[in-house]
Amino acid sequence: MQKKPITNKLLWIFAVGQFGWSLLSGIVANWMVYYYTGTPTEQNPLTGIFASGITQHPILFKLTLFGLVLAVGRIFDAVTDPLIAGWSDRSKYKGGRRIPFMRTIAIPFALVTIGLFTLPQTGSIVVNDVILFALLITFYLFMTIFCTPYNALIAELGDTQEHRINVSTYISFTFIAGQSISFMLPNVAGALEGTVGQAGSVRLAVAIMATLACIAMLVPSLYIKERDYLEAKPSETKAFSSLLKTFQNGQFRRFVYSDVIYFFALTLFQTGLAFYETKLMEIEDTWTFVLTATMTFLSVCQYPVVNKLAPKIGKKKMIITGFFGYALVFLITFLCGKGLYWGFIVAVCASVPMAILGILPQACVADVAELSRLETGEDRSGMFFAARTFAFKMGQALAMVVFTSITVSGTPASYRATAAVAFVTCVTGACLFFLYNEKMILAKIEAIKGKEQQ
Repeated sequence: MQKKPITNKLLWIFAVGQFGWSLLSGIVANWMVYYYTGTPTEQNPLTGIFASGITQHPILFKLTLFGLVLAVGRIFDAVTDPLIAGWSDRSKYKGGRRIPFMRTIAIPFALVTIGLFTLPQTGSIVVNDVILFALLITFYLFMTIFCTPYNALIAELGDTQEHRINVSTYISFTFIAGQSISFMLPNVAGALEGTVGQAGSVRLAVAIMATLACIAMLVPSLYIKERDYLEAKPSETKAFSSLLKTFQNGQFRRFVYSDVIYFFALTLFQTGLAFYETKLMEIEDTWTFVLTATMTFLSVCQYPVVNKLAPKIGKKKMIITGFFGYALVFLITFLCGKGLYWGFIVAVCASVPMAILGILPQACVADVAELSRLETGEDRSGMFFAARTFAFKMGQALAMVVFTSITVSGTPASYRATAAVAFVTCVTGACLFFLYNEKMILAKIEAIKGKEQQ
């Protein structure tokens, strides 16, 4: 039966789901450390508002409980990626290999996000520690169940080079939109504070945002009829055998080397952003959204340029440029002084690498997955994206431990140190990406497809 053509409208509908999960991810990544550690100040009274409920002092060398919980959560998340990817690649559900997972988990994913800011509030610190750990593990599991099949569709709906770059552009836009909205959490909480109190306002703000995210995740899950567009045969390879095959791909490994380092550096920066602005630049946390919105707006304005330049000058050159761009941002953060204008300098400078690295890495993974499919006859798109997330989440887990360990003293110097570490690692990632051979991959795809059409 003739499948329906994949259109840009369909890709935009698909991209709405990215807004949902990135909003939930942003809430946890950008605000959990902020609200569960640190101490309130007159200027930012909500900093560490839930800190008294959990263990704060270092429990192993300089590692805090919260840092360990976050790190273990990311490691657990990374380990479950190939399991879910293998399950999705091999699935034979009537609704498709990907959509049924997304539709089933959207609501539980939103609910557990709300629970993270609500349930660890008993009178016992030990009980709170256990609840927080259990909820965070569950959060990462649910995110994997939604995101791994979702990411696999990037390659499958990207049936041409144009569509792969387009879908990467669209999901980058919705990802940044979700992350940007997550930075509004203090603003929304502030507007609600008069009716439900400080702690209640944070929880209610999280609930409102999580509901919005849930609706967004259900849009592609309910609208896209996967079998109408795709005819992918279920993979017969077991999960970890498939993961091993994926990492045996030399070009994929070269891509992953730099990707892990990039996400390590970026996670350090994202986790510390609220602290950089409040502790180093000494501005109110409500400015976080304004600065993020500025960065996002400028970045989105550059999307058409990135979209047009990528096929002409190559994704590899642009990604390397993005790495060095972020390195500059981290260096500026390390050197910054007091004042709101520093926040705007960082926002403007970060918009360029954000546009580049928000779009093109996914397209690179889709290219490698497409070449593997053409060469082997086996579609393991889910595993390629899961292997990527497996690797970079290990980098994120390490970043969580490093950040909370370096900043245990809470001094301005400790936060500057995290920016310095991010700078060094980002430069290293840029150098490693020179090993990736994009021209060879695209040439092979074109040659194989040319033979198939003869």
